[in-house]
Amino acid sequence: MERRRRTKIIITLGPALDEENMLEKAILAGADVFRANFSHGVATDHAGRIQAVRKAAKKLGREVAIFGDLQGPKIRVACFKNKKIHLVDGCEFTIDVALDKQAGDERQVGCDYPELVQDVTAGDILLLDDGRLVFKVKRVENTKIICEVVTGGELSNNKGINRQGGGLSAAALTDKDKADLKEAVNLGVDYIAVSFPRSAEDIEEARRLLEKSGSAAGIIAKIERTEAVANIDEIIKASDAVMVARGDLAVEIGDAEVPAVQKHIIHRVRALDKIVITATQMMESMIANSVPTRAEVSDVANAVLDGTDAVMLSAETAVGKYPIQTIEAMHRVCLTAEKQPSAQQSKHRVECYFHRPDEAIAMATMYVANHLDITAIISLTESGSTPLWMSRIRSGIPIFALTRHVETQRKMNLYRGVYAIKFDMTKIPRPSLNRVAADELVKKGILKMGDLVIITKGDIVGVHGFTNSLKIFNV
Repeated sequence: MERRRRTKIIITLGPALDEENMLEKAILAGADVFRANFSHGVATDHAGRIQAVRKAAKKLGREVAIFGDLQGPKIRVACFKNKKIHLVDGCEFTIDVALDKQAGDERQVGCDYPELVQDVTAGDILLLDDGRLVFKVKRVENTKIICEVVTGGELSNNKGINRQGGGLSAAALTDKDKADLKEAVNLGVDYIAVSFPRSAEDIEEARRLLEKSGSAAGIIAKIERTEAVANIDEIIKASDAVMVARGDLAVEIGDAEVPAVQKHIIHRVRALDKIVITATQMMESMIANSVPTRAEVSDVANAVLDGTDAVMLSAETAVGKYPIQTIEAMHRVCLTAEKQPSAQQSKHRVECYFHRPDEAIAMATMYVANHLDITAIISLTESGSTPLWMSRIRSGIPIFALTRHVETQRKMNLYRGVYAIKFDMTKIPRPSLNRVAADELVKKGILKMGDLVIITKGDIVGVHGFTNSLKIFNV
């Protein structure tokens, strides 16, 4: 059987992919999941791009996942009269939350977050433009935060503000986010990403809004705040997936802390049977260059070796000059990293107690598969739960998840090592089900006569949560 890439690739939609046939090329190059970034553009932009993705996937006979990434409470400076200024080290500069939003100059600028004056005190360090500029708060007077510029440079309109060490009180879901969530639901996204959550309550609020909108979309928690790292287990349990969003996270906790935190989060997410995404600047240089740097190759490979489910491209595919070459490069790096023995071995949950029969079947399947000459695993599934549990075990053996639900099929595009296929098991006579399922994979050129496979299914076909059997057989 041809070796398949197990780690999934997420790409961000944008002008670079708007040209004719670019989305088809992206899918053929290896894109599994598409991200609509609601921090940029308007509703019509997102609607057009999401519809174009569905059209391209349908043309290729594929199903891909799409997620809407909410902007969150990005705290920003307002605008300058001349669009930008230059600040020198040691000078005094004021952030005035009451200042006209267009009146910024070399001495002061407005801010879109009035509560900032309550959140900071003398001695705090403010990091602007992803940490490129560093301010030390000298004092707070009414609406003004008077700062000393520790590290100066160019500051332009709408650049972000972070407080070193976190602690800003902004709610994770703004009014804009709530409106964007409704729009994303109407556009049929498979996941919603919540930016800057601090606790499980932020995720639960998003879940309530989704349920109110009649959506079963999964929730991705973006770990970007110091508080989120401290509350990581409760956030993981409340979410369907977690993203290590290394940009704002690095600004809050310090860039040197990020590699260890990334490894810890990946480990905890997999241990708690959820999905994990590694993101931000993975192949940043390819925005302008046709090949990645060696450091970027190592970064992607190490995320794969750590067990991430997916790696994500942002500006590289949204506005970069070489979006298809970037996807192809990431595909090659993932595929090569997955050859390493450490990427195929696991002791995950060997001594754990199982709470459900379908969970036990999933774990038993992976144990058998990793200790027998199994070519592939076939999982007949309604919700995708059994393939998800299976995918938490490191293995080189592909898991083919057969489901009749297109929503389940799309969501499973985010699961490491799982390949979803449309298949309606309810229309197959029970005695023939194993053979017909295997024949489906033979027709697609995935299996061949004589291959040894494992199939999992339930005695009650077509009902969620009833997987209770495992069978080994030759095709």
